[in-house]
Amino acid sequence: MKAFVKRLGYPIAIALWTALIVAFALLHGLHLTADFPGHTSWPDWARFTDEGWYANAAIRLHLGGHWHHPGGFNPAVAVPLWPALVWLLFSVTGISLVAVRALAVALFCVNLILTERLLRPRVPRWAVLLALTLLVTSPFLYAFSRLALLEPLLLTLTLFALTVALGLSTARRLTRNAALLGLLIAAMILTKTTAVFLLPALLWATAFPLRAQPRRLLRAAAVTALTSASILACWLAAILRLHLLGDLTYFFFLNRYPQPHTLAARLASLWWSLHGALWIDPILPLVLGLILLAAILRPRWAAVLARDPLFVASLLAVAGYLAFMAAQNHTQPRYYTVVAVFSFLALAQLLAALLAQPGIPRVLGTLALVAVVAATARSAAQTLHDALHPEYTWITAARSLTAYIDAHAHPDARLLLATSGDEITLMTGLAAANDDLGTDLPERRIRRAHPAWFATWNDLDPAILAAIHRSYALRQVAVYPVMDDPERNRLVLFRLVPHTPAPGSPLTVAALGQILPEDSTTIPVE
Repeated sequence: MKAFVKRLGYPIAIALWTALIVAFALLHGLHLTADFPGHTSWPDWARFTDEGWYANAAIRLHLGGHWHHPGGFNPAVAVPLWPALVWLLFSVTGISLVAVRALAVALFCVNLILTERLLRPRVPRWAVLLALTLLVTSPFLYAFSRLALLEPLLLTLTLFALTVALGLSTARRLTRNAALLGLLIAAMILTKTTAVFLLPALLWATAFPLRAQPRRLLRAAAVTALTSASILACWLAAILRLHLLGDLTYFFFLNRYPQPHTLAARLASLWWSLHGALWIDPILPLVLGLILLAAILRPRWAAVLARDPLFVASLLAVAGYLAFMAAQNHTQPRYYTVVAVFSFLALAQLLAALLAQPGIPRVLGTLALVAVVAATARSAAQTLHDALHPEYTWITAARSLTAYIDAHAHPDARLLLATSGDEITLMTGLAAANDDLGTDLPERRIRRAHPAWFATWNDLDPAILAAIHRSYALRQVAVYPVMDDPERNRLVLFRLVPHTPAPGSPLTVAALGQILPEDSTTIPVE
């Protein structure tokens, strides 16, 4: 009878655990217009801008029939796959913040399925469920997976590519599968250019299982490389043919930050890239790091994992993205979503390997598992709180701003100038132009756009103010509170009044980049 109860209890426990994972996954799809969770330690401005920026080609195509804005910011030239998917989505739903965030959440759920498929042949079922639990209960992943950023699609393509790469050693149609891998690699790079730092992980996942079959390995590598290179070459040829090289180079210019040159500066940059992993969770990255250190000191504890290409590939993916941030000298919380997913995969595999061994490894694994369970319980409570207590300050501000413009503007004078303009368009459909980014000079972009309104956060940028002052004066009309970022918690709306500087007035940035007598505003110039 005890054996029967035990056999009956295990499937019930697995079913309940699976149901809990599904429930937390479904939480990600609730309240899709809600704010990014407040009072966090993740100072990422992507929540104010990036969703609109990376969807702006699709937005423009639906609003005006043209995806490209000459002289403006056109990220779709460099990363076209996500805007293309969003355009297809908008063809069905119309321009919709809910729709594009729902697509991101759907990709997150696909990533759960791909994670389960990757881990299931390698670790016990409890370890698979633990990895999925870490993913769905993480408040960090909850916050960022609900934003329509590039990372969810990049992770989907990377996990799919890993699945294909790991299956090449047993594939009956090696050439077809290798071509599919090449297609996925090209799609990764066309989704987010930082995908090149994930290629070592895919190379290992391809080469290690085929190391005893050199001919098949060479054929797979050749087909994969030829396929991805051909697709990327066609993409670059199209850019050159359409005279869009300036947009491409501008995209990389924007994403280049001051590089560390001295050894001390490089070490500091590396430290901050490693330290940024604590954004993911204050405990889990430390647990993973300590177990990895123990495995390095006692290699036999993790010898079986060293022969598992998925485990090594997961560590290479983490190392590749951390190396990118260290080399770039620029850490952003959203970049760590990739680090989080592969860290959780590696952590589940490490725990399974330690607990399967007797003696000290099992004791170490047990202690680590206790810490992981405690951290997961805390994370689950925070994620549940964030999901059940949504706030709507950002969408409310965008709608209020749009309503004000609709009530006080001629139908032909509704264009808004704002760094977050694309985000506002995504939320409300109000046409907008970017005041800050573009291949052309700001004053030229402003004159070409003929905006009637201007919105900024908390303060005025002197360079943008100088560009505006060449054609307009500012009249502050409304202030809207938004979220809790100390540098972006007030969205300020101005009416742009046509104005020409008096003859003989200095037209330098220093002269025009300050509050003029013709202006009316309560916010400072910073």
